[in-house]
Amino acid sequence: MDSNNPWTENKPVENPGQSKSSSNLSTPALDRLANAADAYVNQEKWSRRWTNILKIAVVLYITVSVVMLVGFFNGAKKPASSEGHAALVSIQGSIMPNSRTSANTINPLLREAFESRNAQAVVIHINSPGGSPVQSALINDEITRLKALHNKPVYVVAEDLCASGCYYIAAAADQIFANKGSIIGSIGVRFDSFGFTELMDNLGVENRSMTAGEFKSIVNPFGEEDPAAKQFFKERVLERTHQQFIEVVQRGRGDRLSDDPLLFSGLVWLGDEAVELGLIDGLGDLGFVVRDVIGVEQVRRYEADKGLMEHILGDLVSETALHISNHFIGLR
Repeated sequence: MDSNNPWTENKPVENPGQSKSSSNLSTPALDRLANAADAYVNQEKWSRRWTNILKIAVVLYITVSVVMLVGFFNGAKKPASSEGHAALVSIQGSIMPNSRTSANTINPLLREAFESRNAQAVVIHINSPGGSPVQSALINDEITRLKALHNKPVYVVAEDLCASGCYYIAAAADQIFANKGSIIGSIGVRFDSFGFTELMDNLGVENRSMTAGEFKSIVNPFGEEDPAAKQFFKERVLERTHQQFIEVVQRGRGDRLSDDPLLFSGLVWLGDEAVELGLIDGLGDLGFVVRDVIGVEQVRRYEADKGLMEHILGDLVSETALHISNHFIGLR
């Protein structure tokens, strides 16, 4: 090789061994650096995750603490007023067992209201489409019993709606007031049922229900309707319940009722016409009844204690269930 060759002069000669060694040395260092970076990133992720969990836990703790504190103060009995007052009980929504409108919930509140020494009268603030005939009857019976026991007047103030089982309860009052646009009445009984036999035939579904007793499956939606069973149910259940309802209204309202043949037909009327029919006694709201009818300024409310979920969610779940029940409740 010519040492004076310009193409080779001063050009470094590559050492294959040295290049390979440098590559081998650099790879572990890069791996360690990458591992360290991954570890740092993972640590940051876990740190952020635990920080978020801690924040959520703190928020939940504060929320539950506030709810329990509110529940404690709401649950605490208010001292009896030393002045004359109106004792107020509210019935809001469909009247159903195992609910805030059941007899098991409302009747103890009524007893407290009547037993209040300085209560000049008991006011039932009501807004309901009706519901269970049995629950309505139990509340009506308790109002009647307490009126006789304590000799205190009872007033019902209806808002948007006082129909069916709601009016069954209201009939026990000495006087009923409502707004001119309130819907009043629906003195009747209904039972909802459905039949799916044609749909089942189209789908090729066979009914294999078994019963002991000729009319045991009287309202079976998967079987053919039995005219004899239907007639029996109508006469012995619906019409008898309707007659009980009529008698309660007649006993409560007396000669204030008009002789309109449609009165017990299940129809409803607005408040102003309900006055003419004798279904209610006058037009007025809660404030009017307390101030101008009873003649007091103070109102003491009697309410059932709310559960934890009701405090957290308000009445959202309860009201949703009540609205659904307005359409699907069976006997009312």
